[in-house]
Amino acid sequence: MLKIAYHPIYKHPLPEGHRFPMIKYELLPKQLLHEGTCTDENFFEPKIPNDKYILAAHDPEYFYDLLNLKIPHKEARKIGFPLSGNLVQRERIIADGTMKACEYALKYGVAMNIAGGTHHAYSNRGEAFCMLNDQAIGARYLQSKNLANRILIVDLDVHQGNGTAEIFKSDASVFTFSMHGSGNYPFKKEVSDLDIPLEKGTGDEAYLSILRNTLPGLIEKHRPDFIFYLCGVDVLATDKLGTLGLSIDGCKQRDEFVLKTCREHEIPVQCSMGGGYSKEIKTIVEAHANTFRLAADFFC
Repeated sequence: MLKIAYHPIYKHPLPEGHRFPMIKYELLPKQLLHEGTCTDENFFEPKIPNDKYILAAHDPEYFYDLLNLKIPHKEARKIGFPLSGNLVQRERIIADGTMKACEYALKYGVAMNIAGGTHHAYSNRGEAFCMLNDQAIGARYLQSKNLANRILIVDLDVHQGNGTAEIFKSDASVFTFSMHGSGNYPFKKEVSDLDIPLEKGTGDEAYLSILRNTLPGLIEKHRPDFIFYLCGVDVLATDKLGTLGLSIDGCKQRDEFVLKTCREHEIPVQCSMGGGYSKEIKTIVEAHANTFRLAADFFC
């Protein structure tokens, strides 16, 4: 059974002309239902989680400032969304979606979050559309429940997972792997356990070769008992905020390899969608939908 976290709050209202494609959070589940990849039974609705799980990954002062909308204006601007109570509630619900998806992944092998992948959220600040780091919170949740000990975060968004790297910089139990565009935001990178920066225009063949030569070795060396996969589709050549050159099929092959590798090693995997900023919304939805189709094929 493929379980997918989704809540209507994921599609948050933004000022007209905003570059973040919020509409994808509404269109993606509709597409999956329309084509028969999923039924209503596949979806579950996350809620506001217990704050203690968020505080396991985030600084209390930052988190309570966020809750009370007391983030300084200069810091709030870096988030890129107009700060509001509803927006903060959305972030907390996304984090709960990832936490609950972790438990479903342990049961079924894989679970998804329609949103999430908020890897630019640091322990003590937010930036670039990210305020609470859902997969970092998920990792701490698993460890606090003794559901997993050694964790691998596979971040294949076009942007480096700088917040995730910062949160786990001194934690050997969580290995952070980020493969991203070298010339992309963030322009001052953090240090992941393994960073692979890629040159502008890197296409399907080179990208997939590097991934195939890297991921199995990481698993063999670090032997994780749980994997988080951040499967951003901003690696596409059509992406407005990316610098790589993948085709939709290349992006699909990327997802196929990661999910197949997790299945072959019998390691549960939780997937959060991450970024995607192609000009055509149908391109974004199709690339994201491929991830769900593959998960349904491999694990169901």
